[in-house]
Amino acid sequence: MRLGFHIGYWSSGPPPGAQESVLAAERLGYESVWSAEAYGSDCLTPLAWWGAATSRITLGTNILQMSARTPTAAAMAALTMDHLSGGRFVLGLGASGPQVVEGWYGQRYPRPLARTREYIAIVRKVLAREEPVAFDGEFYRLPVDGGAGLGKPLRSTVHPVRPDLPIHLAAEGPKNVALAAEIADGWLPLFFSPKADAFYRDALAEGFARPGARRTADDFRVQASLPVIVDADVERAADHVRPFLALYVGGMGAKDANFHNQVFVRMGWEAECARIQELYLEGRKKEAVAAVPTAMVEDVALVGPKEKIRAELPAWEETVVDTILVQGDPRGLEAVADALS
Repeated sequence: MRLGFHIGYWSSGPPPGAQESVLAAERLGYESVWSAEAYGSDCLTPLAWWGAATSRITLGTNILQMSARTPTAAAMAALTMDHLSGGRFVLGLGASGPQVVEGWYGQRYPRPLARTREYIAIVRKVLAREEPVAFDGEFYRLPVDGGAGLGKPLRSTVHPVRPDLPIHLAAEGPKNVALAAEIADGWLPLFFSPKADAFYRDALAEGFARPGARRTADDFRVQASLPVIVDADVERAADHVRPFLALYVGGMGAKDANFHNQVFVRMGWEAECARIQELYLEGRKKEAVAAVPTAMVEDVALVGPKEKIRAELPAWEETVVDTILVQGDPRGLEAVADALS
């Protein structure tokens, strides 16, 4: 089991001590550090800023939202980051959800899987730099139709450090997980539980079995986010995670279109998810947070004393996950590193 550090995205401002945590992760031997974005901070600027102080650790986006940038803009960012980091960059992409895509970015959301397939195909064309990039897709056309009529296929002026720079895909539903296995180099699950391992193995196997699949189970990365809160009191530790789960289960999506909610429903928390969502959408956020059971937190997080965390880690080592992306402070980073040493 390898280790990474997931900084996440900002809440109301930069997370305190982020630079120190990144440096601590590198010192502790962590393989990678990852940043995220929703509808506040972007994922590239903090990663470049804090990553500039590192020398070894891989820098990844978890995730760069596809609707925020055209495919060629995402490829330009990847090319730039890979040069600045000396070949240490991983491009993690995700579709986000309809509320963010349509409400924040002003893009259409329907058929996200088909759109993802075209997006990644264009990014790979830019990175390969084998010819000027032209694309005749349903969602993306290069050069674009209409306009001044003067557009022409172009080739990046920048030569890539790695034409095969790794591309990971964030996914939650089985069809999207299968797509990741088919066209990407890795999968970035947000809410993974060892109890759902068989479900995800089946979805990945479907993708690997498709004609032209890019990878196999042997060379495909699965890097899962995992909140880790070290505290002698389990309930108090779980309280740090409850607001995060309540937000995603209850508020990150419409009532009938919340993919995060469905992840927990598949784990067996259907009644609890319905209640959390009902409270959250009614504006009763504190009650929604309180309605998140500790056992539900423990399905997707490590919370409590170091001894408890050490005892629960082996369950993760038995899953399809090859890298745990720790979400936590330096104490959490140290606890997981110590447990796996």
